[in-house]
Amino acid sequence: MTERSPAEGTPDSESPVEGAKPDRVVVDDFTRTYGGVPVLNSVSLVFEPGLTAVIGPNGSGKSTLLGALAGTVLPTTGQVQPPIAEDGGRKSIGYLPQQVPFREGFTARETLAFYARLVDGDPDAALASVGLSDAADKPVEDLSGGMQRLLGIAQAMLGDPPLVVLDEPASGLDPGMRERAFRTAATNVTDGKTVVVSTHNLDLVDAHADRVVMLVRGRVAVAGDLDALRDEYDVDTTAALYEAAGRDITLFRTDDDADPARSGAAAEDERNGPGDDGDRDVHVTGVSER
Repeated sequence: MTERSPAEGTPDSESPVEGAKPDRVVVDDFTRTYGGVPVLNSVSLVFEPGLTAVIGPNGSGKSTLLGALAGTVLPTTGQVQPPIAEDGGRKSIGYLPQQVPFREGFTARETLAFYARLVDGDPDAALASVGLSDAADKPVEDLSGGMQRLLGIAQAMLGDPPLVVLDEPASGLDPGMRERAFRTAATNVTDGKTVVVSTHNLDLVDAHADRVVMLVRGRVAVAGDLDALRDEYDVDTTAALYEAAGRDITLFRTDDDADPARSGAAAEDERNGPGDDGDRDVHVTGVSER
């Protein structure tokens, strides 16, 4: 994953983005506003196969970026080119949102079986991949929060989509479950697969991520290979990288930052407003495939 220079003008949403390839995802000059307030502002990135962690303060645009990758957040300007099939069509995308709205009354196996029919996946193999085989016959409401997050990861990876987007998969979990969730995501990174994960746990980024994107006020502060960035900033950990890159945070300050009602954090809270639904081939936890 690398940061790229924005293209001149606003690309046509149906045309291929420069740099688009079957195994990469291109975000091209992407801006998303809510009530006129930009939550993402002219973001241009290329996501390569591997695990990319998206980090940044609350309200920096992480969930909006992941929604854009999944196709559930449409751009105000710019576009996202997802992985493309050999015939030029769009491939499916696996997506785990922050909330896990599984329907009660169904077992873990029955839940995955529903989605498996949509994407030609194997529910038992998916359960095994996240270590939930022993819980296959438990109703989802009887699963712990951590087990539900793992079930969500399994659902997002059904059918082996080339792009998997996981929004805070370790949120609210105990340390052991956080490690297990991240390890599961990293283990499922195979040749040609891109996994993008947002998180506040920087130790897990150190342990499992190949690349990192740091957002600040809706803009890219740093982006690239994690080892290369730590070398560039002469630091040993992602936490130290976060602090070092954050020293340039005033670069992104605007007059609106002084007004909480017009801040990126306030605007991102409105990201589920009208016009956010995309039309990509995305299978979303708790929602039938688009």
